[in-house]
Amino acid sequence: MKAGGNRITYMRILLVLTSCVGLALFAGAAQNNNQNNNNNPYKKKGGGNAQPQQQQVVTQQTGKKFKTGAGPHNQNFQQPNTATNYQQTGKHGKNWQGQGNASSNASNTTFNKTKNVNVNKNFTGNKNFQKQHFNLQTNKVVNKYKTVNFNANYKIAGAQNWKGSKYQVFVNYHPQWHDTWWWNWHHPHVVFIYGGWYYWDNSYWYPAWGYAPNSVYYYDGPIYASNPQEDPAQVVANVQSALQQQGYYQGEVDGVLGPQTRAALAEYQSAQGLEPTGAVDEPTLETLGMV
Repeated sequence: MKAGGNRITYMRILLVLTSCVGLALFAGAAQNNNQNNNNNPYKKKGGGNAQPQQQQVVTQQTGKKFKTGAGPHNQNFQQPNTATNYQQTGKHGKNWQGQGNASSNASNTTFNKTKNVNVNKNFTGNKNFQKQHFNLQTNKVVNKYKTVNFNANYKIAGAQNWKGSKYQVFVNYHPQWHDTWWWNWHHPHVVFIYGGWYYWDNSYWYPAWGYAPNSVYYYDGPIYASNPQEDPAQVVANVQSALQQQGYYQGEVDGVLGPQTRAALAEYQSAQGLEPTGAVDEPTLETLGMV
C-alpha cells in the first residue's frame, strides 16, 4: 500500500515538471515572434506586411539611374522625381536654379484670344515659324475692305518719328502715278493682287498707281518681302498666320493688309519694343522669323 502511494506521488511530480517546461517554451517562442515583428521595416500598423515597389530614380545632376531603399530581400523603393522650377539659397547666399520643365517667366505670360492681349515683353521672336504658300484668290477684288485713293501729297503719318535706318523707307515713301509702259520699263517685277498692281523694289512691294485703269488698293505704303518671289498677298497672309498663332489676330487669313491686320501688327510691334508702324516692315518680319 505504501509502495502504491509513492508511485502516485512520483507521477504527479513528473506531470507538474512537464507542464512547467511546456509553459516556459511557449513563452520564449512568443517573445521571439514579437521581436521579429518589431524589427520588420515594412510592417503596417493595422497588421500585414507592405511590399515596397521596385522602381528607379534619375538624378538631375548626372542623368544616371540608381536604386534606393534596398530592403532585406533586395527590393527597391522609389523616391518621387519632380520637374518643377525652384530656387534654393545655399549657405553662402548664392541662388541655384533647379532643373525643370516650366519657365520661371511662364506664369507671368498669358496670350489671351481677346482684343486686349497680355503679351510677354521679353519675347524675342518665333524663330520656328515656317512660311507657307496660301491658296489665295488674288485674281478678284475684295469688297469687304475700304479702298484708298491716290494722293500725290500723301505721307505716312508718324513715320518721321520712327527711329532706325530700316524705317527710312516709310519716311521717304510717296505715291507715284505712271502708265503701264513706264512701270514695266523701270520695274521688271509687277504683280496683280486683289484688283491692284504692285511693283517690287529694294525688298519692298509698292502700289503701282496708274498701271491700269480702275485699279484698287486697300493700303497705300510699302510691304516688305526679302525677294520678288514672295508676292505681297503671300507675305501678308504669312504675317496674319503668325500673329494668329500668338493671339494677336483673330481675323481671316486672306492676304489683305486691312484695318484689323494693321491693328494686330501695331499691338505686336509695341509688345516687341518695335516701332508701331502697323505695316509689314523688315524688323517685324525678323522677330517673326520670316526673314
